[in-house]
Amino acid sequence: MVKLSRRALLALPLMAAAPTPATAWEFRFAALEGGEHDLAAWRGRVLLVVNTASFCGFTGQYAALQRLFEAQEAAGLVVLGVPSNDFNQESQDGRKIREFCDAQFGITFPMAALSRVRGPEAHPFYRWAASRAGGEPRWNFHKYLIGRDGKVIDQYNSMIGPESKTLVSAIDKALKAKP
Repeated sequence: MVKLSRRALLALPLMAAAPTPATAWEFRFAALEGGEHDLAAWRGRVLLVVNTASFCGFTGQYAALQRLFEAQEAAGLVVLGVPSNDFNQESQDGRKIREFCDAQFGITFPMAALSRVRGPEAHPFYRWAASRAGGEPRWNFHKYLIGRDGKVIDQYNSMIGPESKTLVSAIDKALKAKP
């Protein structure tokens, strides 16, 4: 028989009472420049959440993400970059991350503060998305596509670029869906 500590027994009702978020609109990220990004502000839009890194072989995807954002923002697409050092390829300094994004790629899409995207310490959004899309990011520039209804449509690994036919087609389909 398994013995639980008194503390564990007391925590059970609290854990059971915490409902699992139904949509992405229930999450918030600290913003790279300070403040926060409340995903609820983008309710009814299509959201592409990408864990980014400045010193990765896929860092060039920043340019494609920026082009995608510029081309589809008016149609309802939001790209959210989430810098992460989970793969040891990102600065620990938010100011340096912002300077790099601005100087190298002219990034104008929203950027979250440095966040964990894997494991038990991952940002709650990433734990939620991984549970709905079949797994957590295996590397930088992993993408989660969120529909206008706030639900995960699919995930795309690093090898699937922002301008790939597969991802662009999925985004186009999501943009055509009613909010």
